[in-house]
Amino acid sequence: MELVEEDRYRFRIAQEGDMRVPGVVFATRGLLADAEKSLAQVVHVATLPGIVAASYAMPDIHWGYGFPIGGVAATAVDDGGVVSPGGVGFDISCGVRLLAADCDRAELAPALEEVMDVLGRTVPRGAGPGGVWRLTGPGQLERLLRGGSRYAVEEGHGEERDLARCEDGGAVADADAGQVGPRARERGLGQVGSLGSANHFLEVQQVAEVYDPPTADAFGIAAGQVCVMIHCGSRGLGHQICTDHVRAMDRAMARYGIRVPDRQLACTPVDSPEGRAYLGAMAAAANYGRANRQLLTDAARRAFGSVAGRRLSLVYDVSHNLAKIETHEVAGRRRRLCVHRKGATRAFPPGHPDLPEDLRAVGQPVLIPGTMGTASYVLAGVAGGGAFFSTCHGAGRRMSRHEAARKVSGSQLRARLARDGIAARPLSWRGLTEEAPEAYKDVGEVVAASEGAGLCRIVARLVPLGVVKG
Repeated sequence: MELVEEDRYRFRIAQEGDMRVPGVVFATRGLLADAEKSLAQVVHVATLPGIVAASYAMPDIHWGYGFPIGGVAATAVDDGGVVSPGGVGFDISCGVRLLAADCDRAELAPALEEVMDVLGRTVPRGAGPGGVWRLTGPGQLERLLRGGSRYAVEEGHGEERDLARCEDGGAVADADAGQVGPRARERGLGQVGSLGSANHFLEVQQVAEVYDPPTADAFGIAAGQVCVMIHCGSRGLGHQICTDHVRAMDRAMARYGIRVPDRQLACTPVDSPEGRAYLGAMAAAANYGRANRQLLTDAARRAFGSVAGRRLSLVYDVSHNLAKIETHEVAGRRRRLCVHRKGATRAFPPGHPDLPEDLRAVGQPVLIPGTMGTASYVLAGVAGGGAFFSTCHGAGRRMSRHEAARKVSGSQLRARLARDGIAARPLSWRGLTEEAPEAYKDVGEVVAASEGAGLCRIVARLVPLGVVKG
């Protein structure tokens, strides 16, 4: 394929062959150095029925299942547009939640190690079962799938303000728990309030630098303040939902005359029975993911309160693996679209009606977790943001987990974190090497490219003080 550099942060792949739209990649040459396989996926996504405008990719693009991670694509619902589970991914509603403490680093310092010890003991993680909340049975899981964070707060695991500062008010309204299969329910029953493994974490951080003080003030963060960032998703339940519905769509595509260049792009029209079933199940998994982060918030608040006498307030909670029905202007007219964001974060601009009233003037918070031991960022949505108001979601892998574990030893990583004053509480040091900083792109370069491309603006940079990982 020919990758044409349109400006410093924008590249175009010309429409050819079966592509219905061009590919547009927001990045720098350096960030695309190893992106050949993922750029081929941008081309494949451009062949989906009903796709409009372009097949987009964010600066943290890397190879994924069907869609590249960092991929954004919107299809026209009323013109046969499709929904593809590969455009959401297996970890449905994987996302980030940021909490702000009522103290700075110096005030927390005497209690930091004990806080991390308590978090290390009380935050469930790893690939198997175990969670903060032991659900009583299928009926309670059903209510959680419908109610998300709202149900968790109703049951005493949070405060009302948490819902105002969560995407969709804490729950997706069109969740259909009836489309969640028995195996997915079985897997989800015992994992509410758990991190899982891989790149998921709970990190205690300090706001190291504020670039946009008025916006940071509106968000509720300030230079020097202690924060807690939680990065996780819908665990085994979301994974199973993706597996089940990819299989169902793969069997159904021929009935709709759909052919795709990669079976991982299995899809059906949004308004088909299979499309509606997937969207209903996906929304239920999104509610599970939000409840999961709400329960981990509850655990973090207990640790900070019991050890340090400090409170944590929610800044925002946003997903980066979802498909949403949204209305956007395309070629001069408003259209109802199914916007797939896979490893990409919604970034609504100032004035958007879906934002909380106290944030509407400054735009939506965007939370970007960095590589372990480096920095994370808080961004904001901007007017005229591209790719249907979407931006990056993290640093983006550049090295496989196996390669990272082979090149970095647990003792090296432990020494590095200790040298940098980061109190790490991993499930195992060997497993932690898979998430070493060198396995990822430079998160600072990724967010700079996102801002340079006009997708968002940088509000603050956060650095780690302690991390709990699976």
